[in-house]
Amino acid sequence: MNVTDLYEAAARNQLLTSVTVGSVTIQCAFRAPAETVLDGLALSRDYHIEYPTSWLTLTIGDLVQIAGESYKVREVRQIRDGSEARATLSKL
Repeated sequence: MNVTDLYEAAARNQLLTSVTVGSVTIQCAFRAPAETVLDGLALSRDYHIEYPTSWLTLTIGDLVQIAGESYKVREVRQIRDGSEARATLSKL
């Protein structure tokens, strides 16, 4: 199964968040510091998004909009087999 198929299925089931970069809007997995992870065992410490690399290319310094808030990209890493990326964000 292709990673984009998984993201498309998650988006159809409203499990992802709309992220806008310039004029492009895609669905991403968004994590915020106040969000519990690991079934409530821990708190996420950073803002970050995960997305298929075929949908979007981000670089350090890019600005993204999520739920009306602005964020600046601090770091971008390819994850898993390279078909996904994780961008660490700073809230502006």
